Amino acid sequence: MEEAIDEFIRYLSFVKEAKENSLVSYRRDLMRLLFFMRKESINSWSEVTEDQLYSYVRSMNEKLMADTTISRHISTIRSFWHFMIESGELENDITEGLKAPHIEKSLPKILTEREIAMLLEQPDINTPKGKRDKAMLELLFATGIRASEIIRLRIDDIEFRLNCIDFKNFGQDRIVPFGQHARSAIMDYLKGGRLNLLGDTVDEGILFLSATGGKAMSRQGVWKMIKKYGKMAGIKADITPFSIRHTFASHMIENGADIQVVQEMLGHTDIASTQRYADNKHNYIREIYQRTQPR
Repeated sequence: MEEAIDEFIRYLSFVKEAKENSLVSYRRDLMRLLFFMRKESINSWSEVTEDQLYSYVRSMNEKLMADTTISRHISTIRSFWHFMIESGELENDITEGLKAPHIEKSLPKILTEREIAMLLEQPDINTPKGKRDKAMLELLFATGIRASEIIRLRIDDIEFRLNCIDFKNFGQDRIVPFGQHARSAIMDYLKGGRLNLLGDTVDEGILFLSATGGKAMSRQGVWKMIKKYGKMAGIKADITPFSIRHTFASHMIENGADIQVVQEMLGHTDIASTQRYADNKHNYIREIYQRTQPR
């Protein structure tokens, strides 16, 4: 049974190119399952029954393991079972009925205006990379766009005459305006930073270029950049591109923006995705009321 786990890990490593920490996690989860099954006197994966898998999941619940941990275990078991079926080692998928626990997704912390100002002060605008980072941060806070969107922006997606981003090249009928601070930072980057980052690389029109090679930045690069400046600013909250997006939407609604306008700017197809920001505002109001109203 352990040999099958080894084969699965090799598959993940060489075919799926999974990262080392993921491989460690998969192996740990499956070895825990193997230990449980051996206590049940199971000597082959083909002997495992659906009821025994249910018992394994129940045992994790009884040990008060976190819902996220149980969900990961179930996902690992499903992946392993599918691999075994495709390899011809097993015939039936007995993992279909396994139910992962419902996990409430908590929204990230809303950054205060002071924290935003502190973060925006960190890039060294005397360097090309600092000019780029300043422009990216200003644009993220001004528009709430996704990390996956900002790294794909082209220069011709920016309508400087109207101070907005036109997402027509993304196949979207969506216009997102930005303010003077973002405009000034982008212009400063275009005039004194972008060409330095481009170097001898052929210009493909990507707005924000990496510091090495003059190509488009990666999402990981954006994450690292934001986290670096958050640490430099002394902000204790975990800052990510999504927390900036969340801050943008929350501040818009707190300041009276119509929820459908915010939905349009965020590019949400379902208004329920935007509604949570309004709900967050109402929860905050209730919290303040309960803390300050003696009756």
